[in-house]
Amino acid sequence: MPRHEFSGWPLGFAEPPTRRSADRCLLACQSRESMRYARMEWFIHSAILALIVVTPWKIVGWTGSAVFSIRFFLQWIASERAKKSIIPVGFWECSLLGSLLALSYFLFYRRDSVGVIMTLMPLPLYIRNLYLKWREVLTERRAAPKNSEVAAR
Repeated sequence: MPRHEFSGWPLGFAEPPTRRSADRCLLACQSRESMRYARMEWFIHSAILALIVVTPWKIVGWTGSAVFSIRFFLQWIASERAKKSIIPVGFWECSLLGSLLALSYFLFYRRDSVGVIMTLMPLPLYIRNLYLKWREVLTERRAAPKNSEVAAR
C-alpha cells in the first residue's frame, strides 16, 4: 500500500507523528490554546476543582447561569406573596445580568456562535420589559404622594 493512501495516523500524517512533525504543526497552526485565547492570555489561568477545570471565564459563565436561575425564585416568591402570578422587576434584572454574563462567557471564552445567539436574542425582550417595569414603578412612586395628600384633606 502506498504511504499516501494510509490514513490510520492522526491529523492525516503518512507516518506516526513525531516530535518534529508535531512541532511543525504547532508552528504552522499555533497551539490550540493560543489561537483560541490570544487576546486574553492573562485571564486564562486555571485550577482543577473536583476534577473540573476551573478558569476565570468558567466562573463568569457559572455566575451568569446562577444569576439567571435566581430570577425564577424571585418570580415564585413574589407570586406567593401576592397570591397571584406576577413578574417583579428583579426577575428582569436577573434575566438581563445573567444573559450579559453568559454572553461574555460564550463570546470571549468559548467563542461559540450558538451560545452567543442563544443569549443575545432575548436581550431586547429583557431590556424592554425592564424599561416597562421601571416606568410602572416610577409612575406609582410619583402617584403615591399625590394620593396621600388627597387622603389627608
